[in-house]
Amino acid sequence: MLIVADQNIVFVQEAFRALGEVRLMRGREMTPAAVRDATLLLVRSVTPVNRALLEGSAVRFVATATIGFDHVDTEYLREADVAFAAAPGSNANSVSEYITAALLVLARRQGKPLEGRTIGIVGAGNVGSRVAAKVRALGMRERLNDPPLRRSTGDAKYRPLDELMDCDFITLHVPLEKSGPDPTWHLAGADFLARMRPGTVLLNSSRGAVADNGALLQALHAGRPGAAVLDVWEGEPRIRPPLLAEAALATPHVAGYSFDGKVNGTEMIYRAACAFLGRKPDWAPASCMPPPLIPEIELRPRPAEPEEALREAVLRVCPVERDDAALRRLGGLPPADQGPYFDRLRAEYPVRREFQNTAVRLRGTDSAASALADKLKGIGFNVA
Repeated sequence: MLIVADQNIVFVQEAFRALGEVRLMRGREMTPAAVRDATLLLVRSVTPVNRALLEGSAVRFVATATIGFDHVDTEYLREADVAFAAAPGSNANSVSEYITAALLVLARRQGKPLEGRTIGIVGAGNVGSRVAAKVRALGMRERLNDPPLRRSTGDAKYRPLDELMDCDFITLHVPLEKSGPDPTWHLAGADFLARMRPGTVLLNSSRGAVADNGALLQALHAGRPGAAVLDVWEGEPRIRPPLLAEAALATPHVAGYSFDGKVNGTEMIYRAACAFLGRKPDWAPASCMPPPLIPEIELRPRPAEPEEALREAVLRVCPVERDDAALRRLGGLPPADQGPYFDRLRAEYPVRREFQNTAVRLRGTDSAASALADKLKGIGFNVA
């Protein structure tokens, strides 16, 4: 049995080789000829999976090692009787750690601690709920917006979108939907942006087209929102250099790129493939996982700057400013080189482990140390 897989799926050879011959290739180079003889097709978000790719092929099972699947024509797969699996929630913690790091960077630049500030979270599912838990640990106050959850639960904690517009930050964690009761394509469009309080920061780590990038560029010039943190972009990998220049933090669609999150995605699609084939899973990622890059950090609380030690730990593990600096170089490249450079940043992204793999040792036993320990534990670190 032939298995065609995106070469950027972590441990895909180790997981799938017992199921068949694994042929690796770049996701953007998957053509009808390349997948024609495959029984299993394993992709990430850069490969459009649709009739044009699969018609006439032997593919009977498609899996994407990503939480989103707007790049997959699931209606066509149903019509063609092709089984489908995704990896919902696999990198949710990774994205929530990215948001934590971004907020701490912005707080330092603004000269205002996060404690007591408000954040609107649009989408309270796998990712948004984890963001909510982490910002609470940071001492922030969250407001949640999630119309589907409001309808299904009746819980009044899910507020109308207008009630988020005066928050200090608004962060987007929704799937990309162009139709249905809750469309999210260009959700953050001109009207949304005009309703935001001046100074509010918009963060988008969901899908690029959830924010209208043209309208956002104009709105940033007008000061509303006050700033933007962008990990996802319309038209990837060909993004808008002027918007890149205006963003407070800009990264190449890597918020969910922790090594742990990638491995979670591989394990989820592997188990789905085993279920499809009627095979008992016999691969476990623990046998392949490398040791933590940063097993331990020692910190001393700084009462005069209560968030500085916290920021030090977070940015050592999740260096968003490094990723920002790498993407900024795109703006100086010829247009023909910009898309390949964006893709290369993703394909060659350095290993990043999640907070739970790092133990923090605190020097001091006073109330400042105790408060810092609570926040570190709340966002996921082990505190010794």
